[in-house]
This record gives sequence, structure tokens and C-alpha cells, in this order.
Amino acid sequence: VQLQAFGGGLVQAGGSLRLSCAASGRTFSSYSMGWFRQAPGKEREFVASISWSGGSTAYANSVKGRFTISRDNAKSTVYLQMNSLKPEDTADYYCAAGSSSRWPYDYNYWGQGTKVTVSS
Repeated sequence: VQLQAFGGGLVQAGGSLRLSCAASGRTFSSYSMGWFRQAPGKEREFVASISWSGGSTAYANSVKGRFTISRDNAKSTVYLQMNSLKPEDTADYYCAAGSSSRWPYDYNYWGQGTKVTVSS
């Protein structure tokens, strides 16, 4: 599976962005997916995950109630809707496939990062 994340950008605090992660390969619908982020000088951290069917989701406490993960298996795409953005959400955001774990080492496939910058 090859993954390509896009949709990042510069937004003011309180604003919204929607990230997308497009997957190639016919087995996308069989993979659980996750979003992670990494700020400069910090470790990569879990943001959200979604099961292969979309029926189960999980969120980091820091984004719960503000971010929503979803997927469209017909389009082989997973989304991360980010609302009420805060400066501390600034990071490179990565999508990953192969698990719904909170641990990055459990994922088999990674996309390139898309940068999100939230100004105060």
C-alpha cells in the first residue's frame, strides 16, 4: 500500500482543516488506518485511528472532540477533519496503514507528512 497525505496548510487558531490520505492498492479496505503527528524536536505521537470498516475509532485525549477521523473505502481515502485548531496542533501529520494501535511501530505503511501550521 502506498499512501499520500495532503491538505495541510497555514490556519489561524480556531480554524479548521481537513487532511486526506489517498491509498493505492486494492486492499485498502482491509487495513485499519491511523494519523500521527510530529512537531519539531518531539517524538511522533498518535492522533487518531479507524478500523477497516470505519466502525471503530480512537483519538488522543488532546484532540478528542475537535478532530474526526473517517474513511471512504470506495475512494481508498482516509480523512482527518480538524476543528478548533490550536497552536499546539502545529506539526507534520502522517497517515499510516496496518493497525489501529496508538504505537507507530505497529504500522506497516506510512505516507509522507503534510505540514499543519496554526498561528495564534
